[in-house]
Amino acid sequence: MKSSLALSKRILLSGRVASRKTFLSTRAFQPAAFAAWQESGSRNQSHNATAVAVAAGGLFLGAGTVASCEMSRKKTTNVKDPQTFPTPDEIVEDDSGSAEATRSEPKDPMTPYAKFAARREMEEEQEQEEQKDDANRAQATSPADPRIGDVLPSKYISDMTVEELRIEEATRKAKQHSGGIKIFSGNGNMSLSLEIARHLGINLGKATVGRFADGEANVVINENVRGKDCYVIQPTCPPVNDNIMELLLMVSTLRRASARRITVVIPYYGYARQDRKMQARVPISAADVARLMEAMGIDRVIAVDLHCGQIQGFFGPRVPVDNLDGGIVGLDYFGGKDLHNPVIVSPDAGGVYRAKKFKEGLAHKYDMKDIGLAMIVKQRARAGSVDQMDLVGDVTNCDCILVDDMIDTAGTLCKAADVLVASGARRVFAFASHGLLSGPGNERIANSSMEEVVILNTIPTSPQREANDKLTELSVAPLLAQAIFNIHAKKSISALFK
Repeated sequence: MKSSLALSKRILLSGRVASRKTFLSTRAFQPAAFAAWQESGSRNQSHNATAVAVAAGGLFLGAGTVASCEMSRKKTTNVKDPQTFPTPDEIVEDDSGSAEATRSEPKDPMTPYAKFAARREMEEEQEQEEQKDDANRAQATSPADPRIGDVLPSKYISDMTVEELRIEEATRKAKQHSGGIKIFSGNGNMSLSLEIARHLGINLGKATVGRFADGEANVVINENVRGKDCYVIQPTCPPVNDNIMELLLMVSTLRRASARRITVVIPYYGYARQDRKMQARVPISAADVARLMEAMGIDRVIAVDLHCGQIQGFFGPRVPVDNLDGGIVGLDYFGGKDLHNPVIVSPDAGGVYRAKKFKEGLAHKYDMKDIGLAMIVKQRARAGSVDQMDLVGDVTNCDCILVDDMIDTAGTLCKAADVLVASGARRVFAFASHGLLSGPGNERIANSSMEEVVILNTIPTSPQREANDKLTELSVAPLLAQAIFNIHAKKSISALFK
């Protein structure tokens, strides 16, 4: 034994460099190799050298070092991911069985973890199939008009549970009942508002618009408007300031009540004639009124025949303005008359474009090819008073139609009719969208040389007007109702004038 140890020590010292790799590769071997080398003394020299190196390595490193390496290799942790790995019970069940059965039967190539992963994958696929079946049953039993599938893509429905589908259906029904149209009216022109609502087939919204004892405006909206598309019909006609204040407070009330969109319908826009500075130190009132309404939170404006087109620019780009042409209402009326050599006349230079559009409408709609166009140039001495009027055009033996946007005191209109009659006109008619008829206006028309004056009901009528035989009032309600419907349905407005 001593000679063997001396021999191994000599081999170790002489071949230390050559056998370094052998020691590194055999560190994990057990010390039992040394006993095996003792029993096999008759083996050849090459095998003996290897065995001696192994034994010497075991002696050199020590049995404790090799044993500790073996223990560190077998050490495991008890922390496992419950979503990825099976429980210890499942591992024991998969590894159960006697040693004889293991040696006699072929071993399953799938590890317990692979079996667990495959089982979880099958369970997840089964759960997805059950959810799809539930979604299909929910679609089959849901209301058919409209279904959830018409609102949500099918790929979202397939991923939704039954509870989520029920919530989505309840939300859809709530939106269907909440998102509607509401029409409110101030005291400016209640008859026109009722007529518009009748054309739309709905009732006016419930609102209280009155006065307190001290004259302040009292506005109360008496129904829910949250999420609604609201329209406020209020012309700013006399009394102008009261109607404007009612309009502003109604818009403010609807905005504070969480209305989805507020559109103001202004058949007659007050302060429209103060659209520029004609002299020093005067306001541009039309722009100031527009800024007041915009500050209250309006979303859109519908107007009829604004005095000047640039008033649309007084509102910001976030508030679109639809300026409806009231002339299309008068086209049908005058198109049915037996006119002889009709001539459309503008009472001032600023209204030539309006008269030209009226002429083109008659020619296109009623195939009148011989319609003339004339203009009267007036020189005002002061506001409301005309000093001189000159005719540009020929009206001899013609039926003339004076076209203007409004009639205030009717002084300009009556003098223009006298100029036309003096120039040889056969008959003189007049058409205007807004019949203010302030002061002596109604009486002047009754005593004028005109055959008939046609106006629209953008301003409420009065018993004096109804008693005037020369005054004819047409309704603009169908035009406004169609415009409201097109805006609510997101359709074109320009299609109304083609």
